[in-house]
Amino acid sequence: MTIQLPDGKGGLRTYEPRTEPLAVTTGAPFTSRTVFSAAHVVADPFADTTPDSPAAVDWDATLAFRRHLWSHGLGVAEAMDTAQRGMGLDWAGAAELIRRSAAEAKAVGGLIACGVGTDQLTGPATLAEVRAAYEEQLALVEASGAQAILMASRALAAAAQGPEDYLEVYGHLLRQSSEPVILHWLGPMFDPALDGYWGSSDLDAATDTFLEVIAAHPDKVDGIKVSLLDAQREIDLRRRLPQGVRCYTGDDFNYPELIAGDEKGFSHALLGIFDPLGPLAAEAVRVLDTGNVAGFRDLLDPTVDLSRHLFQAPTRFYKTGVVFLAWLAGHQSHFTMVGGLQSARSLPHFARAYELADGLGLFPDPKLAEERMKNLLALYGVTQ
Repeated sequence: MTIQLPDGKGGLRTYEPRTEPLAVTTGAPFTSRTVFSAAHVVADPFADTTPDSPAAVDWDATLAFRRHLWSHGLGVAEAMDTAQRGMGLDWAGAAELIRRSAAEAKAVGGLIACGVGTDQLTGPATLAEVRAAYEEQLALVEASGAQAILMASRALAAAAQGPEDYLEVYGHLLRQSSEPVILHWLGPMFDPALDGYWGSSDLDAATDTFLEVIAAHPDKVDGIKVSLLDAQREIDLRRRLPQGVRCYTGDDFNYPELIAGDEKGFSHALLGIFDPLGPLAAEAVRVLDTGNVAGFRDLLDPTVDLSRHLFQAPTRFYKTGVVFLAWLAGHQSHFTMVGGLQSARSLPHFARAYELADGLGLFPDPKLAEERMKNLLALYGVTQ
């Protein structure tokens, strides 16, 4: 069987789908790395919504996907940008997601960390208001029993006058946190409103401020998540961290080499690409647990082409490809997203994502994925 896919040049090309998925197994918890997958939310396709209305979430399907990730040993990074935080999912929806997902994690023994931000602020805010918003969300996450991830804040980026404002706000939050948190540095390629975070558009200066925050409170920082898509910068930053503070790579372009590490250290992982790669990524980390770095790279290196495709500019729309692949893989019955974000990528983009994911064996039922891809193509007027 073959399928006709758009070639990106106005024509069609023939692709022959694989017939068997990649063989993966579940196993014991990871021993060499801590690995989180940021997880997407599943929209309720029957809700009567508009792009500007609050998100309507299919809670059953959303939680089922988290159980899928936990079943392979991955931790869940909840209510992050992969869950369309600030791009369709507002604070009220995120708060409910955190409560439900944290309760589910407790029930199944799954590892979970949840995003703490300031997205209840919808307009200009003072530094005091930014701090209060962070505090409200931190209290909810801690009450849920989940680990907190202090996310970068659009409101803080807009209100801060310089590095000293970041030092004051983050210092206050770290002093009052009950458990060590993960600090999240999300680059402007993921969210243009975060340009100049840590008080400077000069990344060297911003890094110094970031490290100053950590150095002042090393006992309150479990680790940092770096999403700058710059492998060497992450390595340099990783080597400057205080003893005991982890680096969780958020680099969806260079994650195999960063997780594998070098003679001076390695990165743990907190990645959006591990949403579609979950079982394969887990298999690779278990190989790495045995000390087989080459085997780890053999499994994970071939996934980079798919990740770079999904995260191509404008990078913030990678969520569309992630949800698309979840639909093809059978994790949800439809390709509908909160905020109508299923329209954010083109048909040629979807076709290439399907081809790359199929080539990796990511679809548990390749025939189902093929049928759903053909249904989507038919909606666009492509006949087979």
